[in-house]
Amino acid sequence: MGDKRRRAVAAVGITALAAPLLVALGTAPAVAASGCSTQTGPYQKQVETFLGRPVDGKQSAADCKVIKAFQGKHGITPTSGYAGPVTWGVMDLMNKQKAVGTNPNKSGKCPVNKGRIACVDLTLQLSWIQDGKDLVYGPVPVRTGRNGYETRTGLKKIYWRHIDHVSSIYHVAMPYSQFFDGGQAFHSVGVSMWNPPGSHGCVNMTSATAKKYWALLHNGDDVFVYGRKPGT
Repeated sequence: MGDKRRRAVAAVGITALAAPLLVALGTAPAVAASGCSTQTGPYQKQVETFLGRPVDGKQSAADCKVIKAFQGKHGITPTSGYAGPVTWGVMDLMNKQKAVGTNPNKSGKCPVNKGRIACVDLTLQLSWIQDGKDLVYGPVPVRTGRNGYETRTGLKKIYWRHIDHVSSIYHVAMPYSQFFDGGQAFHSVGVSMWNPPGSHGCVNMTSATAKKYWALLHNGDDVFVYGRKPGT
């Protein structure tokens, strides 16, 4: 057997061994030529329910198309239409955020004796502004620090504001920045608030929310961060 033929046979053998192993480990769901997963995910029924699809717990081309669109909108990768834990984790968080309604401080964890204060619930990835027990604005979804770059908890104060700030570390624009803990700040970003895995510590907001926070908050205003972001 020539060298080329031996190498070809070896490659085929390695591929044959690796492919089932990857599928068994759940790292390589089967994908059609269209780039759409043909494999039923572990959260298929939950994802189908969330997206208003017929709930049969079986992946279909129509299911995949809708799941892919959701993943693409929120920057979930791989964008293959597979109903995996990351996709369901985003949907589950959305459900929990919606359930909060207009009473985000029902637990009373954010201080009500500080006057105007911006609250950040890391567990639910929500923020709002209150004055005593009165809700001033929100709650709104936010995107906080990922694992290893967690947004630090505790009572803080806004100490510096810069409307056109650019990060000296990551060299990215941070419009409407309001710093409250070292390099951590409220600021707007151009990605989905549910885009995993999260920020480098800042509290990311939509442009509309960041502008509202800019108008409502000032240097010296309190900020209270509590809870723990899922996955950190």
